[in-house]
Amino acid sequence: MVEKITPMSDDFNQWYTDIIQQAQLADYSPVKGTMVIRPYGYSLWEGVQSYLDKRFKDTGHENAYFPLFIPNSFIQKEAEHVEGFAPELATVTHAGGKELEEPLVVRPTSETIINHMFSKWIKSHRDLPMLINQWANVVRWEMRTRLFLRTSEFLWQEGHTAHKTEEEATLEARQMLDIYAEFAENVAGVSVVKGIKSANERFAGATTTYSIEAMMKDMKALQAGTSHELGQNFSKAFDIQFTDENNELKYPYQTSWGVSTRLIGMIIMAHGDDKGLQLPPKLAPSQVVLIPITPKEEHKEPVMKIVNEINNEIGSKFRVKIDDRENLSPGFKFNEWELKGVPLRIEIGPKDIENGSVVFSRRDGTDDKFSVPISDISKKIDSVLEDIQINMLDSSKKYQEDNTIHVSTKDELIEALNSKPGFVTCYWHENSDDENEIKELTKATLRCYLLDSTETDTAVNDSSQKGNLAIFSKAY
Repeated sequence: MVEKITPMSDDFNQWYTDIIQQAQLADYSPVKGTMVIRPYGYSLWEGVQSYLDKRFKDTGHENAYFPLFIPNSFIQKEAEHVEGFAPELATVTHAGGKELEEPLVVRPTSETIINHMFSKWIKSHRDLPMLINQWANVVRWEMRTRLFLRTSEFLWQEGHTAHKTEEEATLEARQMLDIYAEFAENVAGVSVVKGIKSANERFAGATTTYSIEAMMKDMKALQAGTSHELGQNFSKAFDIQFTDENNELKYPYQTSWGVSTRLIGMIIMAHGDDKGLQLPPKLAPSQVVLIPITPKEEHKEPVMKIVNEINNEIGSKFRVKIDDRENLSPGFKFNEWELKGVPLRIEIGPKDIENGSVVFSRRDGTDDKFSVPISDISKKIDSVLEDIQINMLDSSKKYQEDNTIHVSTKDELIEALNSKPGFVTCYWHENSDDENEIKELTKATLRCYLLDSTETDTAVNDSSQKGNLAIFSKAY
């Protein structure tokens, strides 16, 4: 199985596709640009959902569901929004054998339909804040697609909120960005940078867009999650008004925020190697795989007895898989579970039983393989999985740091972006034309202004202006 994976150094894009298909995460659909998420891939998405859904509810949000079809007139109400999404819209013009009086847009995002409902539900300051989340599929008719990263239909969550004041909306948008960063680092084990998007990269209809940006193994950036302040743009477009404490009519301030199945692509590209996936223990569908090794028939019963005893001891605490398939060699099984990225492999054979031990093999790039007394298995699994989780984030942070450089002039910025992949930081004064020029000359974009940096210095694109610390990079 592993022989079918193209080496990362030969062709990163093909390596990525090979891993997805060979590890049975997803497959191509008969409809161009869409994908079928296979059970192993979907279980990863369920892990994402499980963690984030709890965090959303912990912070007061409630789940709801809104229709897939949106009247075209709704999309037209917010001019900047429709302009931003127009090239990607899929539209239904016929249904039930008849031409529709009004075309229906297959949702690319749900701001418009949700705000139509908010206009009915929000009447008083007592109705605020309104904190809604939706787990759904969306359709954006992409011309160039790639499994998990960019498909015409994908799964995501989208949060939509309304608040009395701009300050409350800002706190909400920042809070949700922090939750995304917390998930990326503490669960997915991927180091991210929190930032503010430039006007060029801002979400259509937003006043401010925040993002988390991660570095992949080919040193390109991946936007892993976004959170938007929408100001009063949508509340005015959809006539959402509430009476405040003084009985005066006001428009609420709003936010929207979302992550999608591209998080699975992030995990593959941030951690994988030429053997396949490396999955963080907190997210892996199986944290431990038990592999019985039975060279002879008489070994089968005593080995399986120990395997089942171990499974009974650890099965309630960890997600465990027993691979007792017959007619497959241990080496084949080792390769398959390395390909699938299971964090910890435990081998149990007759010699191990004689010694009262088992063999642990880590799947986090350390290639550590060592014996553990059977009596210490549960405690040792706990410490090893915790260490793997920490090591994966540390490795991701180091990789990002090692492949980030700082430049002081515009010429240095252009040269750096054209000579080597990676993140390039500089002080930049907001200017759309200058930004477009960099993109034309290098194919790189301004990923974000660093959110946690308050430093300013002479801007590389205008020496008469102070610039904010920004990251440029080629990106997915």
